Amino acid sequence: MQIDPFAVELWMNEWEFNCDLNLAETCVESLKIAELLELSGKNQTDLSEILDMKMTYGEIRGSNRLLCAISNLYDNQNVENVIVAHGTIGANMLVHKALVGRGDHVVAVVPTYQQHYSIPASIGANVHHLKLREEDQFLPDLQALQNLVTADTRLIAINNPNNPTGSLMDREMLERIADIARSAGAWLLCDEVYRGIDQHGNGMTAAIADIYEKGISTAGMSKAFSLAGLRLGWIVAPEEVIEAVSIHRDYDTISVGKIDDHFAAMALENHERLLERSHDITRRNLAILEEWVANQPCISWVKPKSGTVTLLRYDLPIASHDLCVQLIRETGVLFTPGSAFGMEGYIRIGFANPTAALKEGLARVSDFLARQTAG
Repeated sequence: MQIDPFAVELWMNEWEFNCDLNLAETCVESLKIAELLELSGKNQTDLSEILDMKMTYGEIRGSNRLLCAISNLYDNQNVENVIVAHGTIGANMLVHKALVGRGDHVVAVVPTYQQHYSIPASIGANVHHLKLREEDQFLPDLQALQNLVTADTRLIAINNPNNPTGSLMDREMLERIADIARSAGAWLLCDEVYRGIDQHGNGMTAAIADIYEKGISTAGMSKAFSLAGLRLGWIVAPEEVIEAVSIHRDYDTISVGKIDDHFAAMALENHERLLERSHDITRRNLAILEEWVANQPCISWVKPKSGTVTLLRYDLPIASHDLCVQLIRETGVLFTPGSAFGMEGYIRIGFANPTAALKEGLARVSDFLARQTAG
């Protein structure tokens, strides 16, 4: 199988541990185990729960405790509709491998996480891109989507909230996309790894698995729940999909780690408290970023409505990769080049870092930009 290099992961592998301030980070500031225990109403003495845990394989689909906790994040899902994976990245891979074959017609929004077009292309699918445009607030043009979808369309891949733009499709738009998918009998995969941290209300985006009878939601512990180190994600879908995924999963997963399962269940049983913390960080920090953008003459944006990342358009005569390399070398601040998403002329910033780090990073970048415009 030939597959394109994963541009954003190559960039992060090279630079994320070689910077002073990582403003390319996509997770809400990660939790320590002690903090997770506190948010879950426990303390260090409760760690004794794992001392008698035998390090065998875990339950194949995930423990019933974890499956129940995941299903409770959705409106209309049971444990039979859930299976766990090694992160959302593993969940996405399994869905594409299980449902897409050579010659299948697939439609994927771009920009998005590269899995959603590179994996089906590597399988031999005929992949068509639906380009999100700044003038549309980085929301899909539904007429353009309708024009791309045919009676032969096997799968439509969307991402909500969107990475890298932070755009957010509301329930009405998701229902209209579901209608388009329904007209073709297509599966509709929605990568919802940033679900739970909308900028308003309870922060919880409508899930495509709750909206469409052939809807598939993937998500995980990394972004909104601040527990990327658990490497645990999930698929929520009709039982037909869970069964198809299970066949592929036996070849590359078997089970997730028992300790990962234990702590993920603990976290999701207390997801309201974890998400409250995430809302505090993302809403406070986005207000800081908004004020900063307003005072940068060569920076513009579409303000994100959810998630932890957004694109910044810059007005400088330099490629985004070169700009990001120059930034890290001169300021120690890490961004992600828009070229990693096919979005030249932009850089992606993560705004869910510790607030002090975000402020310091933005101050350094302000000085850098002032030097560039003065020059």
